[in-house]
Amino acid sequence: MNLKDRIKGRVLAMDAAVRPWAARSRLNAFAYEFLLFGLKQAWACLFGGAMLALIIATRYLWPAHAPLARYDFLVLGAVAIQALLLATRLERWDEAAVILIFHVVGTGMEIFKTAHGSWIYPEHSLLRIGGVPLFSGFMYGAIGSYIARALRLFEIRFIRWPPHGLAWALAVASYVNFFTHHYVMDVRWGLYAASALLFARSWFTFTPDLKPRRMPVLLGLLLVALFIWFAENIGTFTAAWIYPSQKRGWSLVPVDKLGAWYLLILLSFVLVTIVHPPRAPGEGEPTNPLAH
Repeated sequence: MNLKDRIKGRVLAMDAAVRPWAARSRLNAFAYEFLLFGLKQAWACLFGGAMLALIIATRYLWPAHAPLARYDFLVLGAVAIQALLLATRLERWDEAAVILIFHVVGTGMEIFKTAHGSWIYPEHSLLRIGGVPLFSGFMYGAIGSYIARALRLFEIRFIRWPPHGLAWALAVASYVNFFTHHYVMDVRWGLYAASALLFARSWFTFTPDLKPRRMPVLLGLLLVALFIWFAENIGTFTAAWIYPSQKRGWSLVPVDKLGAWYLLILLSFVLVTIVHPPRAPGEGEPTNPLAH
């Protein structure tokens, strides 16, 4: 039995032991559903969480004069984590493909943004393109990995997902604006408005336990952007990268960065549809082991 199957077996055993307690009252049922929601979220963040743990650990434990640069170690560590997850079947090949797509898209934006001084990587390294160490692309890959895994773990289905062409047009426009606003007018407020109009009637269902819950797509995008902003504050606190305002000492990442993350998460959801097309409730194979 592989590691994935052993973990699944333990989850099912835990569920069998706790389910009678959860059935005693509505409060117990809510508490258990909330626990499962947190566990599934943590499982969906497996790649990103491992990367963030490496960033924090190396900030405080990496020797100052080590022959291998901290950033280069993070590159090798990201590759090792990816290989381990695939070897143990804790990650699927289509999810690894999502990481690769995001790595390419993210690295392209990083090269451009660092060249324009939007943020910097203050430490030296060999495995880099221009001012961008290659581990940075894996941070974008972690976002794609989370979305792809969450779609499967929560059996996420979409209600009134907008036409693919319009969703792609908005995603491409958002990505292009990350570059062009350095030269021409920044149209992000127009993009916010367009996303509000396009997804105003869109909802998604997700299943933490047995009963599907639902949430507006726009709210889901904002919540994911908020948690990415939290992670970004950890990244800058550990000096994995810093903004110009943080050169003299760490400070909270400006809240207006949430808007940029919102647009990036919107782009991310659309990119993930390359390997995980949006499905309506009832479509596709069930993936919730507790219910099936």
